[in-house]
Amino acid sequence: MPSIKDVAKKAGVSTATVSRVLANNAPVRTETRERVMQAIEELDYRPNLIARSLRSQKSAKIGLVVSDIRNPFFTAIGRAVEDAAYEQGYSVLMCNTDENPEKEKMYLNILHDESVAGVIFSPTHQFSTSTEKFNSGMPFVIIDRTVKTEKADMVLLDNFSAAYELASHLVENGYRKIAGLFGNASTTGKDRQRGFQEALQERNLKPAAVHFVEPRIKHGYDMTVELLTQADRPDAIFTSNSLLTAGAFQAIRDCNLTVPDEVALVGFDETTWGALVDPPITLIVQPTEEIGRTATELLFQRIAEGERAPKTVILKGKMLVRGSSAPR
Repeated sequence: MPSIKDVAKKAGVSTATVSRVLANNAPVRTETRERVMQAIEELDYRPNLIARSLRSQKSAKIGLVVSDIRNPFFTAIGRAVEDAAYEQGYSVLMCNTDENPEKEKMYLNILHDESVAGVIFSPTHQFSTSTEKFNSGMPFVIIDRTVKTEKADMVLLDNFSAAYELASHLVENGYRKIAGLFGNASTTGKDRQRGFQEALQERNLKPAAVHFVEPRIKHGYDMTVELLTQADRPDAIFTSNSLLTAGAFQAIRDCNLTVPDEVALVGFDETTWGALVDPPITLIVQPTEEIGRTATELLFQRIAEGERAPKTVILKGKMLVRGSSAPR
C-alpha cells in the first residue's frame, strides 16, 4: 500500500506538508494542497488512522451499542448516527447486546480498549452506572432508556404520554377489553405500561390483561395466541414495540381472526411491513432520525467539553392512525 512518503514524492513536497493537508490544521498554499490531493487520489492513499489517533490522543471512531439490531427502531437510529458521525469525519462501531448483560460488558470493554472517542448506548435492564467502564472517562450518551446517573447525557422519548395517547385512541374508538403486551427488558416497557394504565383508569376501565414479556416476535406471538384462545378474549391488543406488534399480528392471522373487526391492534415504531399489511397498523412513530442525530451531537459536545453539565432531551412521538384500530 502507498505510504505518506509516496504521496510526498509524487506531489513534490515534504511529508510534513502532506500531514498538514490531511490534518487541515495549518495554512497550505492552494496550489500545493491541490497537488497533494491529486497525488492522494491517484495513489489511492489511505492515512493510518490508528497512528494518527495515537499521535493526537483522539480517536476518529465512536461506538453505538444497541439491544437488538433486528428491531427496526434501532436500525433507523443506527443509520441516523452513522450519517451524523460521517459528516464529522467519524466512523461508527456498532455492537448488538441482545439484552444480554454479559455481551454488553464485553462490548463496552472492547470499545474502551479501542479508545473510541465516545459511546451512544441503549443499556440493558441490568446495567449499573457504577460499572468500571462507565466511570472510566469514556463519554456516554444514553438513548431510549432511562439510567439513574448525573454523569451522562440522555435522549429519550416521552413514553408515558405516547402510550397514554395510543390507549386513549382505542377507548375513544369503542374498544373496552384492551390487553397490553410490554417489553420486560428496560424502563421503556414500564413507562409505556403506566401511560396505558392511566388512560384506561381515567375512563373507569381495567385492562383485559397486562403482560411483560421479552421484546421478541416469538414472545409477542405466543402471548397473543394465549389471549385470543381464552373464553373472554380481548377486543384490542396494545403492544409496546414493533417486534411484539409483528408477533401479535401473525398470531391474530393464525387464529383466523380479522383486524380490526374481531380484534384491534396498535403498537410502537414505524416499520415497512406495518404500512403494507391489510389493514395497516396504527402506531406511535418515534423520531428516530432526531434521536440519532441529537445523541450524536450531544456526544460530540461531550467529547469537546468533558466537564459541561449533562443534558436530558425528551422527544415526542406522533400517533399515526390507520385501519387496524378503526372505530367499532
